Amino acid sequence: MKISYQMVITALAGLGLLGCSAKKEEKPEEVGNKEPLSIIFMIGDGMGVPQVSTAYYFGDSLPNFSRFEHIGLHKTSDKKYEITDSAAGATAFSIGQKTYKRAIGVSVDSISQETILERLKGEGYQTGLISLTTITHATPASFYAHVPDRDMHEEIAAQLIDAEVDFFAGGGKKFFNKRDDGKDLFAELLSKNYHLDTLGLSKPESNKRNAYVLADDGIPSKIEGRGDYLSEATKNALDYFDQREAPFFMMVEGSYIDWGGHAKNAEMMISEVLDFDKALGVVLDYVEATPNTLLVVTADHETGGVSIGKHYEMDESTGEKKEVPEKVSVYFNTDQHSGELIPVFANGQGAENFQGIYENNEIYHKMLRAINQAK
Repeated sequence: MKISYQMVITALAGLGLLGCSAKKEEKPEEVGNKEPLSIIFMIGDGMGVPQVSTAYYFGDSLPNFSRFEHIGLHKTSDKKYEITDSAAGATAFSIGQKTYKRAIGVSVDSISQETILERLKGEGYQTGLISLTTITHATPASFYAHVPDRDMHEEIAAQLIDAEVDFFAGGGKKFFNKRDDGKDLFAELLSKNYHLDTLGLSKPESNKRNAYVLADDGIPSKIEGRGDYLSEATKNALDYFDQREAPFFMMVEGSYIDWGGHAKNAEMMISEVLDFDKALGVVLDYVEATPNTLLVVTADHETGGVSIGKHYEMDESTGEKKEVPEKVSVYFNTDQHSGELIPVFANGQGAENFQGIYENNEIYHKMLRAINQAK
């Protein structure tokens, strides 16, 4: 009997050997029915590759930075200067445009621009901000405020009230209740149904917005005894967002890596990097357990022109310096910002978008691209 091609196909299908036939029986994924993508954006202010490197030389365990597979680099220059500041750097992230030094949420001609936090809030997202500095400082302010100069703290604080961020934590009490205009912005937060805490990180209330303003100026540094504030605030925020149905956008800043560089204080800088890495572990655990999230980690610029080099100690027998092979030292080239390319680490859904070398303002567009890809 002559066997036809059609007879062979029919026989294979009957035996279940054509995988494509079985797959046709599966229920296809419904287009447009995916969960929206949540984004956690972590900024280690002043953290370049040398700062990240200190976590490997001075930490007690393998840093959480090692858990990333998708890594890129961004170029930090602002619209005019090759060496940027935190205001222009964070604004490039928040509005997707390069601008001028000291600018907060405005274009190069000082016109207010919608930030990624404001845009996503308009699309139904929850929003969060965590910082070690005053919550009105350049980096957090760039995500909700619009002023021509970063030092306009009282105006920035007033704009935070109107921004209605769902969860924020940082310092800066004096810009809320010891103002030149006599206003009590804490009373205004309470009138907007905020759970307000000015003493510590109490448990967030799921049916309210939550505000933690915990110091007159910034939260203390690690070497001043801060404790685990950054990890705990981040964990509280994630727990809070998890109790609510909407996706979220949250920015978390490790602020004092930068301050350690400005002070040329290696102990301060190293301790802040290790603390940032600890908070990073909290977020990575969350992202790995929550498929519809994206984590992006970077810095606005590098501070200190830091390098990691040979460590020398005095040889008591000869009175001469001698290299210690199992140790390294931190060296500072400046007490200002540098022009180094800055690492970008990404994990979760859409992380592949962040590989390569690109301008700092592209991070904004890459985050939006990841959201659109997830739809």
